[in-house]
Amino acid sequence: MLGLIIAVIVTIAVGYLIVKKYKAQVVLICAGIILMCFAVLFGLGEILPPDKSTGWVGFDIFEFIKNVFSSRVADLGLMIMAVGGFARYMDHIGASKTLVKYAIKPLKNIKAPYLMLGFAYIIGQLLNIFIPSASGLGLLLMITLFPVLVSLGVSREGATAVIGTTACLDLGPASGNAVLASKTAEIDIAVYFVSYQLPVAIVTMLVVAISHVLVQKWFDKRQLATETDIEIQAQQKTGTMSNDAPPLVYILLPLLPLFLILIFSKLVFASIKMNVVTAMLISLFTAMMFELIRKRDMKSVFADIQVFFDGMGKQFAVVITLIVAGETFAKGLTAIGAIDMIISGAQTSGLGAFTMTSVMVGIIALSAIVMGSGNAPFFAFAALAPKVATSIGVPSVLMLLPMQLVAGIARSVSPITAVIVAVSGVANVSPFEVIKRTAIPMALALITVLLATFVLFH
Repeated sequence: MLGLIIAVIVTIAVGYLIVKKYKAQVVLICAGIILMCFAVLFGLGEILPPDKSTGWVGFDIFEFIKNVFSSRVADLGLMIMAVGGFARYMDHIGASKTLVKYAIKPLKNIKAPYLMLGFAYIIGQLLNIFIPSASGLGLLLMITLFPVLVSLGVSREGATAVIGTTACLDLGPASGNAVLASKTAEIDIAVYFVSYQLPVAIVTMLVVAISHVLVQKWFDKRQLATETDIEIQAQQKTGTMSNDAPPLVYILLPLLPLFLILIFSKLVFASIKMNVVTAMLISLFTAMMFELIRKRDMKSVFADIQVFFDGMGKQFAVVITLIVAGETFAKGLTAIGAIDMIISGAQTSGLGAFTMTSVMVGIIALSAIVMGSGNAPFFAFAALAPKVATSIGVPSVLMLLPMQLVAGIARSVSPITAVIVAVSGVANVSPFEVIKRTAIPMALALITVLLATFVLFH
């Protein structure tokens, strides 16, 4: 019981400091070290097994952190860095802009504004598979899709709410959360995407699209002030698509990694193996060839590759360090015995797989809203999922899947998350007004993810 009490106090302190804008990585690592120190002090658990110990338990704590850095950077970290670098390069050469530009063209022919909202969400969510940055995709859609929506009579708040949730489901091999979930569940990323993510995502996308149509229409009817000359105002706020966008063929470049990963996998050609990093490097080289043909300036094209390397560095600085910090915190919770007590308590109280998964999902959701991040809470708690899942007799993927998807869903209800702040700023509306409109669709999405996971896979 002492371990659980200490864990609760430290966890509350972690949440408080993160809400107060303290650096999440440092907070989580320090919390993990404190918990490990208490575990050693009170004899509640060990840090490293004797055969891997440095010889002194004080050094073992930092040896554990070093081991996590080594393993994560060499495997999962490299994948996430390659994905982040490629996404940044696609944005730099304009391929992401071209993909969005042509993807939203069919919507311009739809004259029913609220029906269009539903289609806009679905198209945006599909684009998120190839443009994994929620903020980046949101800003692209604010430039291209937002003026179309408001010109049809949708309020700025309604259009912003839909665009702000287009990345609420982190789908596909380009998602850092999805990569972490598949690695933690020990499942091939292509299999995880096609066999687990897609079935749940399809149902959830339909629920979100329909709920956006009904919710935004209801909110707009209640909105007393009617904006005048909306289309002109929107264009002034967001600008228009640049005329120097690359040619239509560039639409293929963001799609190429997913194509390679799916085709050369157990799903199609099992004899040829293709991992995420290799797919990103092949796609990067292909994009570079496209750029050489278009620009005919080798020096400029070669210089632009630095964007890819800078993107990799950014992912290390922000994402990989957060994963290591999350695992350090998780190790502290495990070492002090808090996780074992929660699991044993759940088992003795008769909590089933659905209830226990719901508890884990609830923790993730609350943390995502408070932190304004989908990555931070999932990275912090993903490492615990296999142990909890094994204790209740379910495959770890069936706990990781809803945890991973709900992290992005809950993030879309936080007024401090980057994508909501970014799109609200462009639209010149309050983030709090936006999350009022995202709350119901995201609540329904959370429920749908949980139910769909258990109906489809249990």
